[in-house]
Amino acid sequence: MNKTTSRMIKVGGAVAVAGALIGATLATANAAEQTTDTAAGTSEVAAEARGGGPRIPQEIAVPAGNRLIGTMQARGQQVYTCTAGAWVFTEPVATLTGRVNNRPVTAIHFKGPSWESIDDGSLVTATSQATSPVTGSIAQLLLKATPATGSTGVFGKVTFIHRLATTGGVAPAGACTDGTRLGVAYRAEYRFYAAG
Repeated sequence: MNKTTSRMIKVGGAVAVAGALIGATLATANAAEQTTDTAAGTSEVAAEARGGGPRIPQEIAVPAGNRLIGTMQARGQQVYTCTAGAWVFTEPVATLTGRVNNRPVTAIHFKGPSWESIDDGSLVTATSQATSPVTGSIAQLLLKATPATGSTGVFGKVTFIHRLATTGGVAPAGACTDGTRLGVAYRAEYRFYAAG
């Protein structure tokens, strides 16, 4: 068992759901969103190639003195647990692919919230600083990074993280049975920043 697999097993209840949720999410997302990817996804890629990408609302702007070092696309699930008859957010379980510091990177996203590079093991955790609501989807976020481990890795110098262009992931509606866990598929773009 490699280090990344071990971490996914240890992280906040992801034991029972990580592999199944990510596998199910990717299979469902690939089938259901293939047409959407062709239309909307192509325009997003083209926009990013022109230096565009999702618009960043002012309320979640990154503080001056930080520069963009990477952009990654995430597919996964927002996991909720039924508590006192209502769905309460528990943790994210997602895979990310993209580029950080001009290097191709694959990472996992899990409780913390945390992001860990599968390639070099560097890890960053963060705390939410500001939100921007999105109708029908989870909010866009500005997160401030806490000191990372593996400081020579791709996430070693991260200062801030954006969660942008969110789709899905909203808590289920209605009553539920206490203790039940449910993953809701979501997609997002994560942007990573460093000082400089």
